[in-house]
Order: sequence, then C-alpha cells, then structure tokens
Amino acid sequence: MSELVSGRVGYEAVEHEPPELAGKNVISGAHLWASATSFFFIGFLFAFFYLRSLNNGGMWHPKHVSPSLALGTASMACLVAAAVAIRLGMKSQRSGHRSEWRREGAVGLALVVASLGLQIAEWATQGFGPTQGSYASVYCGWTAVLFVFVVGTGYWLETVFATAVRYRNIPEGGDPPPGHASGDPHREAHDVADPISLVRPQLTAVSFYLDFMALIAVITWIVLYLV
Repeated sequence: MSELVSGRVGYEAVEHEPPELAGKNVISGAHLWASATSFFFIGFLFAFFYLRSLNNGGMWHPKHVSPSLALGTASMACLVAAAVAIRLGMKSQRSGHRSEWRREGAVGLALVVASLGLQIAEWATQGFGPTQGSYASVYCGWTAVLFVFVVGTGYWLETVFATAVRYRNIPEGGDPPPGHASGDPHREAHDVADPISLVRPQLTAVSFYLDFMALIAVITWIVLYLV
C-alpha cells in the first residue's frame, strides 16, 4: 500500500488485464449509464404534461411557438437510422466481416452527425426561445439535453470506429505496437492483454446505448411534435 501511495509502482502493476473482464465492464457500464440517462429526461416528460395541464394564462403553447415538424422528423429519423446501421455493423463484426463493419460504422457516424446538424438547423430557424411559454421552455431544454447526449454518444462511436480503422490490418487476437492500446507510448506493454479484441464489446456497448438514445429521440418526437 505504501508503494501505491508513494507512486513508485511500475507499469507492470496495471498491465495485462484479461480482455474478457474489460469487455464485461464496458457492456455493464453502458447498461448502467443508460439507466442513469433516463432520469435526465423523466423530468422533462413530467414537466411537459404537468405544465400542459396547468396552462397558466392560456400560455402553454402560443400559436407562434411551432418548431419545424420536417426538421424534427428528419433529425429523429437520422438517429434511428444510425442505430440500425451500427446494429448491422455489430452483426458484421461478430461474423468476422470487419471491412463491412467499418463501412456500416462510417454510415452510422455520418447519420449521427446529420441528426445533430438538423437539430442545429431547427434551433436556428424556429423563431422562438425558451422564455416564450411553458412549451417553449420544455422544448428548448429537452432538445438541448438530448443534443448533448447524442454528441457524447457520437464521440464514443467515433473512438470505437477510429480504433477499428487504425488497427484494420491487425487480426483480432493480434498485437499492436507496444503502448498503443494504453495511450502511453512510453509503456512497454498494454493495459489490457489482446486489446484489439475489445473492439467487439465496445461496439456492443455503444450499439446498445445508441439504440437507447434513438428510443429517447422517438419519444421526444412524439411528445414535442405530435401530442
């Protein structure tokens, strides 16, 4: 313990964690994070129906407060399509078709970026702000939080995709140059034994979370645009 406190422990103390353990941790973490994420949106769902029922001063949803249904639908559809593309990519990767997974991963990543771009376009053209009625405040807050989570999911997906592209010529079970998988070029070994094998559980985890975010996007679209 004193060695840990003093910081004199060598790299060998943290290297060569079994990849199976790291993979299970990643997938379990994705499920826990999805559960935690739901609480960020439950508050908006409650606020929507509660403020709608109160309708103080008849100002719940003024006529001029109307976001674009076309842009909102397109943004949601892109995110759902991205989840489908990554789900197909996961199946390809599991089947050993790594080049197909990379193509499907690129399509999924592009669709996530398109979804974000369409949401930005909607904000830029909607013509109202969060102070123009209860619906406007719920809409702006809800879509802003969803945007932040989709950005984070897109970044996560990009790191998995970039790892697969970077080590595309190394077979699963192979060994990349020392230190690459740890992010520290001065290491002489990897944090995780067989780091390339972690692409599969990482892809499984991010696919599950992207499916969850697509579900949130569909619920958001139904509540904010159709109800």
